Amino acid sequence: MRDDVAYFQAIKAALAKPAGERQSPEALDAAVRQLVSKAITASDGVIDIFTAAGLKKPDISILSDQFLAEVRGLKHKNVASELLAKLLKDEIKTRSARNLVQGRAFSEMLKKTLSAYHNRAIATHEVIEELIKLAKELEAAEARGEELGLNDDEIAFYDALAENESAVRTMGNAELRVIAAELVSAVRKSVTIDWVVRDGARAKIKVLVKRILKKHGYPPDLQEEATKTVLAQAELLCAEWAI
Repeated sequence: MRDDVAYFQAIKAALAKPAGERQSPEALDAAVRQLVSKAITASDGVIDIFTAAGLKKPDISILSDQFLAEVRGLKHKNVASELLAKLLKDEIKTRSARNLVQGRAFSEMLKKTLSAYHNRAIATHEVIEELIKLAKELEAAEARGEELGLNDDEIAFYDALAENESAVRTMGNAELRVIAAELVSAVRKSVTIDWVVRDGARAKIKVLVKRILKKHGYPPDLQEEATKTVLAQAELLCAEWAI
């Protein structure tokens, strides 16, 4: 049925295309589907959306300079922006599953950029540049753990502690690194698979977190909020840790 599907999707895309430069989200979705449909029609093998979009390296990382350069160079800018936005959403969703603060921050940044685009505050070529900039910042965030000497779990707790800039100014990165590593070690030993729904277990871990923050001199007026964020971060990782 692929030829028929491609035919009707082409008709839908033509009917949905509005007058003027900007296309609706529905039309953009139809355009992306058309790229895939054309590739499916031309081959019986497994089709990669990057190949369908005309990218030379379908298996290249989303955050690599080469991939982003290829996206920037795509002929159809509206399709390029839509493809990049979808890929960034997936990347942020994956990171949000392990790093609460990082996922929340990048989700808000992406939402703000796309909102400006959909409200016509920025043009298509501008949103592509903004999305590429966001991808670069994601890449930099990924490298921070190595720079700080922290593993993935520790950098997630570090971000929970450093979310408040006042705490960073007061304590500095070195001390926050020490606290993050100690929190991971202590909380990991204490969590069980069901600790989130057991009031006693949750209270025990909350006391543990507060004790560590107090021991290292984390600003008293920021401890309560930091504790909440650390506990929320622990919830993301507790199932894996309990195993």
